[in-house]
Amino acid sequence: MSDAVIVGAVRTPVGRRKGSLAGVHPVDLSAHVLRALAERTGIDPGLVDDVIWGCVSQVGEQSWNVARNAVLAAGWPESVPGTTLDRQCGSSQQALHFAAATVLSGQADLVVAGGVESMTRVPMGSSVAGGMPFSAAILERYRGVEGVAADSPLPFNQGVGAELIAQRWRFSRTQLDEFALASHEKAAAAQDAGAFEAELAPVALADGGKFSADEGIRRDTSLAKLGELATPFRADGVVTAGSASQISDGAAALAVTTAEWASRHGLRPLARVHTAVVAADDPVTMLTAPIPATAKALRRAGLGIEEIGVYEVNEAFAPVPLAWLAETEADPERLNPRGGAIALGHPLGGSGARIMTTMLQHMRDNGIRYGLQTMCEGGGMANATIVELL
Repeated sequence: MSDAVIVGAVRTPVGRRKGSLAGVHPVDLSAHVLRALAERTGIDPGLVDDVIWGCVSQVGEQSWNVARNAVLAAGWPESVPGTTLDRQCGSSQQALHFAAATVLSGQADLVVAGGVESMTRVPMGSSVAGGMPFSAAILERYRGVEGVAADSPLPFNQGVGAELIAQRWRFSRTQLDEFALASHEKAAAAQDAGAFEAELAPVALADGGKFSADEGIRRDTSLAKLGELATPFRADGVVTAGSASQISDGAAALAVTTAEWASRHGLRPLARVHTAVVAADDPVTMLTAPIPATAKALRRAGLGIEEIGVYEVNEAFAPVPLAWLAETEADPERLNPRGGAIALGHPLGGSGARIMTTMLQHMRDNGIRYGLQTMCEGGGMANATIVELL
């Protein structure tokens, strides 16, 4: 059986909310990484069978199938189709899974997977637009459950879920703040060492400048400063804005094909998609599914956690990777070695592809055979992907 392989991976620098990418339309942000991917791999865009794009808030500038619009904005042939998907924070990781399955099934030879989110221009929650996404049946099922707000139009809350995780695993405020500080320190060290440069496609700005580095890293933060932040989800809570992912703008893209097709077209694979799974867990706590997703992926891969050289567990909130570490007994030194969403930011629909791009670069730089990526998602789901360096 053939292998699904990744032959290119590129991302924009991640911008803060109302930061350097605030003036860039999300379609143009997506088009930028599509063009960069083609330029860096030498792929003829006309050979792309489909573009599968993750985006969470599919409204306004991110509506009407941002994937297809990105293809047109990139100047790619009109013959290249595109589709947009929403698996919440894991949308572009799911796009990778769909791309791998599509080429393995023989339905396509070359698929581009990725995603975008401009959380400045299309604020989180915009797609709700006053409606109620949860029917009476769902509300009745979870009535009275701790963490469900009976008087709210959005009764399930990720911040509350993070507090429930901290409570269940007995994480202190200090532990969460220490994890957050470490994320910024690792990201700053990686940036200073030039570790991100090969994966970045700097974005030209309207003022003639170029946005070329992730701007969410807080080099001046400290435990003292983090300790001053309020706990917005519970008065007696431990989760703060400092131990949560940043609201961000960004996009990333991955080129996926089969090993045979890559060989015929002179493309060098970066890694093969070894195992790809999705799992689900309690939708109230919401953020614990990376734990069963990881177990499922390792079981299907026939690998032990100790055989994985790097783990990327999305830092939606600090309790998420900390609970994952506690349950998997993974080596904390291998976790998010170049920082995570607390420092780098979390442009929802683009984060899965951003994280994979960063993980692949880290694997190449350090000769790591296996990497595992997982991320919690709204509704209590999680994708997990194991890739093998080639």
